[in-house]
Amino acid sequence: MGKMWSGRFSKNASSLLDQFNASLNFDKKLYRYDIMGSLAHASMLKAQGILSEEEYRQIEKGLQEVLREIESGDFSFDISDEDIHMAIEKRLTQIIGEAGKKLHTARSRNDQVALDFRLYVQAHNEIIRELLLKVIATLSETAENHTETMLPGMTHLQHAQPINFGYHLMAYASMLKRDYERFDSSFERNNLSPIGCAALAGTPHPVDRRMTAEELGFDAPTLNCLDTVSDRDFALEMLFNIATMMMHISRLAEELILWSSSEFGFVTLSDAYSTGSSIMPQKKNPDVPELLRGKTGRTYGNLIALLTVMKGLPLAYNKDMQEDKEGTFDSVETAEISLTILNEVIATMTVNKERMEQACKVGHLSATDLADYLVEKCGIPFREAHFITGRAVALAEQKGVDLSELGAHDLQNIDGRIGEDVTGYLSIRHSMNARNSEGGTSTARTKEQIASIRRWLGEKVKD
Repeated sequence: MGKMWSGRFSKNASSLLDQFNASLNFDKKLYRYDIMGSLAHASMLKAQGILSEEEYRQIEKGLQEVLREIESGDFSFDISDEDIHMAIEKRLTQIIGEAGKKLHTARSRNDQVALDFRLYVQAHNEIIRELLLKVIATLSETAENHTETMLPGMTHLQHAQPINFGYHLMAYASMLKRDYERFDSSFERNNLSPIGCAALAGTPHPVDRRMTAEELGFDAPTLNCLDTVSDRDFALEMLFNIATMMMHISRLAEELILWSSSEFGFVTLSDAYSTGSSIMPQKKNPDVPELLRGKTGRTYGNLIALLTVMKGLPLAYNKDMQEDKEGTFDSVETAEISLTILNEVIATMTVNKERMEQACKVGHLSATDLADYLVEKCGIPFREAHFITGRAVALAEQKGVDLSELGAHDLQNIDGRIGEDVTGYLSIRHSMNARNSEGGTSTARTKEQIASIRRWLGEKVKD
């Protein structure tokens, strides 16, 4: 049997062209969406009187048989069919005969591909959002257990101010919440049906695009057919959203790698999510966060690749757009496994509270609190307070202690205006809880943030 488009050609396509031109090896992932779209299209054709009841019944039964064959492994994929759309249509025609040839009435591969790919992206958008909710919930649950667990907050990877570990985790929960909202916004914006646009200009057949849109779960048909068949913004948004989310995951992965090192010792990763060395028996390697960090790069590459493919294309469809799927499939699969395993890593890690608090005694984390004390209690201008605090830090360095361990008399020798109550302000825990402004690191404010995220999670579960 020749190719379905071979009518105007006098020579058969070369095997080299088949190999170069075909997308079947990767777009067969779309088989379920292709059959969904074909069933909806056939239903609409029947409703419009383009297919008879009997023809529709044969097509429906035939497509169900094709679905069964693919999922059971009985379907024979042939690269000469080019893509999953042609492969399914050819097999359908083999099963039911002439009625199968009528299925393609009022549609083109252009709108068919756009439909299948959009259905795939929308379906996996929902999967990724559900996985994000699980990770955010796990971060929140872990944070709730550590609103009083101290660790050094850092800038420039240097100890800066004392915070609690729950607060640190809620920073990542906030990032992933934004990621969820980006996916959510993309889903709403792109939930429009391409089918019925045909090649680029619509069709003279009396199709009902609103019927197929509703049957497939879309909000409405797309507005302009020329734009629709050449549009891959929905895929680009998916790739951008994934790349941004993976950047956030990579930042957390980097910290997990540092925190689990001997130098930090803040957390211990579960043996179930660690690996060993082929030569050094003592090693326990943080391979999962390392891979999360590494896989972020491939999601960036997939985004840039599709942006580059699309940047110079005239309207409407061009074969270049066949390059849209492999990178999207790869990023989607990377995102889903990354979120799944990250959730397990966080849920199973051990937090070493003592090491975290011990680290807060390195780097004079309460220096800003001394400066604030001098301003608020002593009426000293901040610039002068900054200088006095610097001298106090130098004294602590000379004594080989942390600033929080200096006595009141040590500080009074630097400036007589300092009172006996100063030591209470230099306590690391006091320093953390003093940062009680909205969004701050105090235990009370951290608990507010956790409660806020949990309310939001509750709303999403209801949705």
